Amino acid sequence: MKTSKFQIVIFTSLIIILTCGNVYAQSKREFRGAWVQCVNGQFTGLSTHAMQSSLTHQLNELQKDGVNAIIFQVRPECDALYESSFEPWSRFLTGTQGVSPSPYWDPLKWMVEQCHKRGMEIHAWINPYRAKTKGTNNLSRNHVVIRHPEWVFEYDGQFILNPGIPECREYICKIVNDIVKRYDVDGLHIDDYFYPYPVAGQKIDDERQFKQNNNGIKNIGDWRRYNVNVFIKQMHDSITSVKPWVKFGVSPFGIYRNKKTSPIGSETNGLQNYDDLYADVLMWVNNGWIDYVVPQLYWEIGHKAADYETLIKWWNTHITKRPLYIGEDIERTVKKADLKNPNINQMPAKFKLHSEMRNVKGTVLWYSKAAVDNVGNYGITLRNHYWKFPALQPLMPFIDGNAPKKVRKMKVIDTPDGSVLFWTAPKGKSWEDKAVKYVVYKFSNGERINIGDPSKIVAITTNNFYNIIETGRATYVVTALDRVGNESKGKKKKI
Repeated sequence: MKTSKFQIVIFTSLIIILTCGNVYAQSKREFRGAWVQCVNGQFTGLSTHAMQSSLTHQLNELQKDGVNAIIFQVRPECDALYESSFEPWSRFLTGTQGVSPSPYWDPLKWMVEQCHKRGMEIHAWINPYRAKTKGTNNLSRNHVVIRHPEWVFEYDGQFILNPGIPECREYICKIVNDIVKRYDVDGLHIDDYFYPYPVAGQKIDDERQFKQNNNGIKNIGDWRRYNVNVFIKQMHDSITSVKPWVKFGVSPFGIYRNKKTSPIGSETNGLQNYDDLYADVLMWVNNGWIDYVVPQLYWEIGHKAADYETLIKWWNTHITKRPLYIGEDIERTVKKADLKNPNINQMPAKFKLHSEMRNVKGTVLWYSKAAVDNVGNYGITLRNHYWKFPALQPLMPFIDGNAPKKVRKMKVIDTPDGSVLFWTAPKGKSWEDKAVKYVVYKFSNGERINIGDPSKIVAITTNNFYNIIETGRATYVVTALDRVGNESKGKKKKI
């Protein structure tokens, strides 16, 4: 008897779920992100229709998997996957830098609409300093490297905007302000590229700037960290000045410092944010300069140099003043066997660790297409077990802690296509108290109303109506969400 691929997938997923047991209690509030990258070439040269079709498929599958936030790469090398008057169209979009898409469209604008339609957040992901990747051979004449070659140093085939030059910081903030001002993004996201990753035989060419503009700092490493610190604060203040509700997140390399380098470091032996990339992530968090942090913990449990369990516990201990999300590498997770049960991969063990960490408030998947392609049954296991029910975003009271008022005028109208539950938005004068999304809960007849139970959520929507597809008597409860996810009290309607 032949076994179909579908049967194998379901059987394998069932084994994983049964092995997991009930160790992972789903929270109602959890950041469930996915990075949608462009530098892997997945969109390069695609027609407008083909790219939209690819993204639509990804968003639909990620929504089924429980993802509630998309981190979309829009500026990989001082270029743009959006309409910009400052920087050229990206070659990762059209194949040639500076050439606009045809038929014309704006990928970021389109993604904002598509994500919000699905109740997802969208965070615009930029690489702030990288001005040219190794594979780029031709730069557009309006590229910043052509216009300001004095702002750039070359390193290992890349061009990097020099963090030691104040004009570079101001330029990046101008680009960010333009994105935040013109697009209804929920977040602005940067990754781990500050000063370049060290390469043997390569030297950062910034001695001249250090001598000219060292602010009295004697050590060049301290000076480089100072430059990045100033930039992070400036970026935070720039975003807040335009739209205070837009979240600023950073995804650093997974090791802050090693124990052998610093007493507060982790029991690891790898590249260090603080010493090698000049990124003092703990300072940014403790000073409130970023709104969330996503360390890239791409290793496996048991890795000799960078053990996943050691690192998630380290970050959980040290990140207490801002939400902590964990960057997960899907492919490495499913390819590595569980140390206690070699018949399954490490997904259950990693999610168990998540549930045990008090300060871990979510996960970001590296990368989206691996989940969409269901590599190692990761996507199916998310949708059937770990992220089976919807989740709201973690609270950020340091941005806004006040909930909007209740929805108004709830009523049911019977239409030829079925019954529809309508409501009116609550009154609100400013961004802090205006509703932007709604949560619809359904409780069976006689069931206790408990909006803390995520299994009762049937929709998270920007619409002020819900098409009732369920049958039988029930009570529906609708709540309002503001810009940062504060939830109003519920208004109920018996059907």
